[in-house]
Amino acid sequence: MNWIRLTSLVCLLLTGSALADSRPQLQISVGDWPPYLSSELKHNGVIAHLISDVFADEGYRVSFRFLPWPRAYADAAAGKFDASAVWMHKREREVDFLFSAPLLEEQFVFFHLKSLPFDWQQLSDLSGMTLGGGLEYSYGPAFDDFLASGQIQMERVASDRQNFEKLLKERIVLYPQEFNVGYAALHSQFSVTEIAKVTHHPKPLLNNLSYLMLPKSLAGSPALLERFNRRLQSYRDSGRYQRYFDNLHRGYYRQAPSTP
Repeated sequence: MNWIRLTSLVCLLLTGSALADSRPQLQISVGDWPPYLSSELKHNGVIAHLISDVFADEGYRVSFRFLPWPRAYADAAAGKFDASAVWMHKREREVDFLFSAPLLEEQFVFFHLKSLPFDWQQLSDLSGMTLGGGLEYSYGPAFDDFLASGQIQMERVASDRQNFEKLLKERIVLYPQEFNVGYAALHSQFSVTEIAKVTHHPKPLLNNLSYLMLPKSLAGSPALLERFNRRLQSYRDSGRYQRYFDNLHRGYYRQAPSTP
C-alpha cells in the first residue's frame, strides 16, 4: 500500500512539473545593472523578479539572458528575444520597439569625494570638469547636449568599479550614476574605508523612468505588451509593486555568500 501511495505521489509531482513546464517561455535580454538586474542576485534582481512574476501571472515562464547592453538591444530589436529590459525612453528607439508602462523610477546623482566639496545648480556649474561615465550611457537629453558642447570632458569606461576607482584616485571629479546602482557598486566592491570617502550631491541630475521594450519585429508583441501592462497596473493598484522595492531596501535580493 505504501508503494502504491508513493508511486501515486511521484506521478502527481511529475505531472505537476510537466504542466508547469508546458507554459510558453519568454526570453528577455538584459544588461548587468545591480541592484536592479544581475545574475549574482536573488531572482536576478528586483526588476527581473517583478517582470517574471507579472508574466507568470499571465501564464508564461521567463528566462533572462545577460548580455552587454548594446548586444541586448540589437539582438532584441532583431527579434531574437521577446523583450529587453530595462531602458530609458528615447524617440529613436521607437523605430525598433514598443515601450511598456514604466517599470522603474530612477534618480541619477553626482558621486564625488567628501574631500572635494562640490555644489551645482545648473549644468554650466560643471564647466571645465572631468567626469566618469559608462559605455553607451545616456544621462538625459539636456546633459547629453551639454556634454556634446565640449564644456566638460567625460571618460567612459565599462564598469562602476572602474569609475569609482578613478574617483578615489582623483582622476575624475564626478561620477553620475543612478543612486541605488552607485551605492550597490560601492558596498559590493570597495572597503569600508574607501566607501567612507565617497558621497553624492542631493540635487538629482536626472529623474528618469525605465521600461520593458518589446520588439516591433515580432508579430505577437502588441498583444503581449497589453497583457503585461494590464497585469503591472494591477500590481500597482494592489500595493504589490511597492513591496518589491521595499524588499530591495531591506536587502532581500542580496545573494547569500556561498559556503565551502
